[in-house]
Amino acid sequence: MKLDANIRVGKLVDQYPFLLDTLTALSEKFTMLRNPLMRKTVGQFATLAKAAQIGEIALADLLETLANAIREQAGETVEIDAAEAAPQRAGSELDPDRVAKLKEIIKGLHEGKGVEAVKREFAELVQNVGPGEIAAMEQQLVQEGLPEEEIKRLCDVHVAVFRESLDRSSRPETPPGHPVHTFRRENAAIADVLARIRGFLSEPGTGDPGRLSIEFTRLAEIEKHYVRKENQLFPRMEHYGVTAPPKVMWSIHDDIRAQLKQVRGALARNDMAAAHAQAAPLLTAIEDMIYKEENILFPMCLELLSQDDWVNVHRGEQEIGYTLIEPESAWQPAATPPARPSALNALPLDTGLLTLEQVNLLLTHLPVDISFVDEHDVVRYYSEGPARIFPRSPGVIGRQVQNCHPSKSLHMVNRILEEFRAGTKDAAEFWFEMGGRFIHVRYFAMRTVEREYRGCLEVSQDVTGIRALTGSQRLLDWA
Repeated sequence: MKLDANIRVGKLVDQYPFLLDTLTALSEKFTMLRNPLMRKTVGQFATLAKAAQIGEIALADLLETLANAIREQAGETVEIDAAEAAPQRAGSELDPDRVAKLKEIIKGLHEGKGVEAVKREFAELVQNVGPGEIAAMEQQLVQEGLPEEEIKRLCDVHVAVFRESLDRSSRPETPPGHPVHTFRRENAAIADVLARIRGFLSEPGTGDPGRLSIEFTRLAEIEKHYVRKENQLFPRMEHYGVTAPPKVMWSIHDDIRAQLKQVRGALARNDMAAAHAQAAPLLTAIEDMIYKEENILFPMCLELLSQDDWVNVHRGEQEIGYTLIEPESAWQPAATPPARPSALNALPLDTGLLTLEQVNLLLTHLPVDISFVDEHDVVRYYSEGPARIFPRSPGVIGRQVQNCHPSKSLHMVNRILEEFRAGTKDAAEFWFEMGGRFIHVRYFAMRTVEREYRGCLEVSQDVTGIRALTGSQRLLDWA
């Protein structure tokens, strides 16, 4: 037996089942591997090098521990190759013929082939491969640059094929106040709104635009539900190497946002025919998303995330807000949030000396929102002022900034960062109206005296009041 950094975790555990106990004893983050579904998904494309990163264990220590366990319990001779891991590519060991077949199925959907026919083809394909291989293929397709629209088509068919088995699966329970418990209560409240809207739409005539407007205004609260997923759950999933589902779900979120805006616009114009026509696909899309959350996303996250992860998710929830409900407060995380920086620590700056407490207060009292992305495009900081313009939560810290933006704006983000990094541009600015307010957003390249690029500073400001100023005011007016 030869152990090296590139061996897949799932393959190793299949060969030596006793290694499950060895791994879970090393790190709480490996307990997810006790779930067969997770072994067949994450485990099938995660290497030992990736496992060491997830478990926050030195690769050499992980290899040595596994080798000793195999020697003691299987009585085999084990050689360790401590060479640096080759770059991992999810799904790289899969049968290329199966990947090609999957691509043909997606292409058929893209070209307008009937969904039922494609479902039959897909069902035939999955008879020969396990769920883990399908997840790995999806991961590979995303990494190879397959358009998100086609991946979204695959996602819908994938869920449809497995719906029967998903319906029979038990859902892990969570205590009141736990983030997943709160997400599920929101889904129940959203489902109630959808049911009322369907009731209004089914009434004779065109329905009451006033009642529909009220319910669609309530439905617009779903934005907070989606923003918490994007900023709280998705970064943690990415940390464990699960990147395809977040990308697809975020894209579907954007579709729902656009459809909801269209329906509310039609209601505002009193165009009931358009509102009825646009409402049907919107309601179906939201119901499908609820199903995917309840039966796929939440069970996966409960297996994947550690207690510390859930503490961080819980910590950022209140800043974003909730959809249609207030969470129950009974859940008490076992972990204790880290203490704030001591006010005794001082920083010598170019033009003064400030304590860490003073720096924090200064940044949070600025009349602008700021965010900082370092030279590696990693989000390192955002200010937590009393009136934020855009929602932020601690889940974005340490995340690649590209993963914090929807695909439709990603090209612009990358262009700004590329120009800043190349030294060809030093600033970019945008302005627009949002919710009746005039917003000014600027980006600045941060450079050393030697012009070395150290990151990007985003500054956002509500300048509605500033634009309205006229004349002059030279006296204090606190009346």
